[in-house]
Amino acid sequence: MDCDVVVVGAGLTGSSAAWQLAVRGLSVTLLEARTIGHTDGSSHGTSRIYRRAYADPHYIQLTGRAQELWDELEDRSGTRLRTRTGGLDHGTERRPEALLTLMKEHGVPAELLTPGAASERFPGMEFAGPVLFHPDAGHLDADRTVRAGVDIAAASGARVVEQSPVTGIEQPADGVLVHTGDRTIRAGHVVIAAGPWLPELLPSIGVLPRLPRTWVTQQQVFHFRHRDPQAAWPTMVYKEGIQLFGLPSGADGGSTPAMKVAQHDGGTATTASGRDRVIDPASRETVTSWVRRWLPGLDPEPVAEASCLYTMTADEDFVIDRIGSVVIASPCSGHGAKFAPLVGSLVADLVQGGRADPRFAFRA
Repeated sequence: MDCDVVVVGAGLTGSSAAWQLAVRGLSVTLLEARTIGHTDGSSHGTSRIYRRAYADPHYIQLTGRAQELWDELEDRSGTRLRTRTGGLDHGTERRPEALLTLMKEHGVPAELLTPGAASERFPGMEFAGPVLFHPDAGHLDADRTVRAGVDIAAASGARVVEQSPVTGIEQPADGVLVHTGDRTIRAGHVVIAAGPWLPELLPSIGVLPRLPRTWVTQQQVFHFRHRDPQAAWPTMVYKEGIQLFGLPSGADGGSTPAMKVAQHDGGTATTASGRDRVIDPASRETVTSWVRRWLPGLDPEPVAEASCLYTMTADEDFVIDRIGSVVIASPCSGHGAKFAPLVGSLVADLVQGGRADPRFAFRA
């Protein structure tokens, strides 16, 4: 065989899978259809939310496991990938009191603040009800994370091939044949981590007629400049009628301090190859109106805006499972970035014969 594993896609999932597999001693070929760090998918940018607050105990546990692997990735790469700011959760549908109970049950530090106490601690923000604060939240740099994973994989012997889209996959009796435009690679397994291209890629390469229970949406993100450039802002999740999130923008918002605020729900159905990148004016109005009302510490006129892609499932669970010698990984629904090193580990486990997490297994 040419290698033990071919990994298709070098975004957050593929790069994490590649370094996990390579450091375990497997020979790896990492294929990227474009260039490492491209901006067409869901793995680029300098600012993604990092948090442990979930209404689902399963995901709280997974954030703990992911945290250990983030530590390992930062140690191996010698690069700081996360910035802790603390995080807020509020809005009646976010149920801060219930979140506090779950966090305490799982040993995650958290406290409940009154609206006044929260506004006093975080000037520039207003609240209408109780607010959960947990200190172990912040943001991560997706661009650096992808680069760190690719570099570790390469240093551990992986072959990294850019500009190499996959055109077909066959599963003979002894492994897989992965076809690209100019070569065929024989391997023991293939990992398909193509992000929002998965739903359209899998039928075209002969793996599945469709990816179960998934679709792609185009979302919008907006960046708002701080009125006080020296102010320190936490991350936040809000759910009451609409669901929004906010976090420091990093370089994505320009050269002056800004906050990235976006609507998690909504979005427009699309495909990775058919997206139009046009910002929805209704989404812009929804987000800016919310910022104007609840975040007076920000200038409510966006200084930057962009579209992004979510690969959605109805229950917002991931899809990480194996079919024969093919492992498919879609840590999706807009909340997968914080789990990237863990997803890489789960994928490597499947390649080495492990069983899929029942929550992430294929189902109709």
